[in-house]
Amino acid sequence: MSRKCEICGKGQVSGNKVSHSNRHSRRKWNANIQSVKLSDHGVVRKVNVCTQCLRSMRSGKIDRAI
Repeated sequence: MSRKCEICGKGQVSGNKVSHSNRHSRRKWNANIQSVKLSDHGVVRKVNVCTQCLRSMRSGKIDRAI
């Protein structure tokens, strides 16, 4: 499963973890990706969606299948 939202394209972000002694080491932040069933023009399919897109379901961004 890819760690990328198929609706908005949100994915993994990288940066530095900074300790209390100010040492820097690389780390990653993963997007909160969920696998849900969507109705796409009458066809039900499973897609990987971030939780922000799931919350905007009411605004018409996605149509979730039941």
